[in-house]
Amino acid sequence: MTETNFEATGRRKEAVARASIKVGGGVFVINNKTPKEHLKRDVLVDQVNLPMKETDTLGKLDIVCRVNGGGLSGQAGAIRLALSRALAQLDPDLRPILRKGGLLTRDPRAVERKKYGQPKARKRFQYSKR
Repeated sequence: MTETNFEATGRRKEAVARASIKVGGGVFVINNKTPKEHLKRDVLVDQVNLPMKETDTLGKLDIVCRVNGGGLSGQAGAIRLALSRALAQLDPDLRPILRKGGLLTRDPRAVERKKYGQPKARKRFQYSKR
C-alpha cells in the first residue's frame, strides 16, 4: 500500500459519483457539503454509510465525493458503489465482505424509454369506442 489516496467511480441510473478515500480522521464531504445537507434524507445517508458500517471503517477514513446527474436516490446509489470500490482498493481483504453484502454490484435498473403513440413508457391514452 504505497498509494495513500484511493479513487473509484460509481454509477446508478443517470448519476455518476467519484469517491476519493484516505486513512484519516473521519471527514465525509459530498460536493463540499455534509452527507445530510446534500442527500437531505436519513435513509439515503444510511445507504451511503453502509459500505463503511459493513467493513467497520466508519469514522476512520477521510472521504471526498463528487457526484452529478440524476436525482438524490440515484446519487446515493452511485456514491455507495464508488465507496465500496474504493474500499476494495484500499484493503483487498474487505472485498469478500463487500461482495457478500451486494455492495460491489452495479444496479442496472434505469428508466424505461418513452414509446411513440403513448404519453409515457407504459401508460396509454384512454380508449374510446366512438
